Amino acid sequence: MSLKFILTKQGLRAILFPIYLDLKAKTGLVVGGGQVAERKIENLLDYGMNIRVVSPQARARIQEWAEQSIIQWQARDFCESDLQGVFLAFVATDNNSVNQAVVEACRKTGVLINAVDDPPNCDFYVPSIVRRGSLVLAISTEGKSPFFARRLREELENTISPAYGEFVEIMGEIREEIKEKVPDITVRKKIFENLVYSEVLDLLKAGEKDKARERIEACMSSWRD
Repeated sequence: MSLKFILTKQGLRAILFPIYLDLKAKTGLVVGGGQVAERKIENLLDYGMNIRVVSPQARARIQEWAEQSIIQWQARDFCESDLQGVFLAFVATDNNSVNQAVVEACRKTGVLINAVDDPPNCDFYVPSIVRRGSLVLAISTEGKSPFFARRLREELENTISPAYGEFVEIMGEIREEIKEKVPDITVRKKIFENLVYSEVLDLLKAGEKDKARERIEACMSSWRD
């Protein structure tokens, strides 16, 4: 297999690998205490991450989180030892020398780093998200145009109704039953395919939940009989 590359002004570089991470109880380091850092912290807290903040000053809300033991805040400059035990790091200061020092320390220690508004120094990007229950759509421009990613997210939010999330939850329930009761993989795939391409989703979009359930039950009965 050959590596996949894209052409940038800096030359060829390998394409990024999209991945969903379980951040619960893992440690994240945020260097910076301003508005951008605050938004990063709030987002990461939603995913259950343990947040360690290093910054000589911090916005009032960050200080409140620290006082409530929601996060840890070290009111000082960054040092390399701050990376011990860190799973992901984020740097969001307005000081280029500080940002570069954090990036270099992460490179040295192997910690993945996201440097805000500095794509060349990012190991990963945080995409714009559209969430409908367990259905998650992630949009990334690989740091080239966050505003365009936001526009696409807004368009998708108007297109992808809550019915899509309901459909995914139903499929998750059915999947376990089918896996348990239908040993033949080929038959299982056919059942899943029939459900996905059936009118169930359209019925859910129209608010016809009872009819959607009836259609699902009819499909399920066809392989039970």
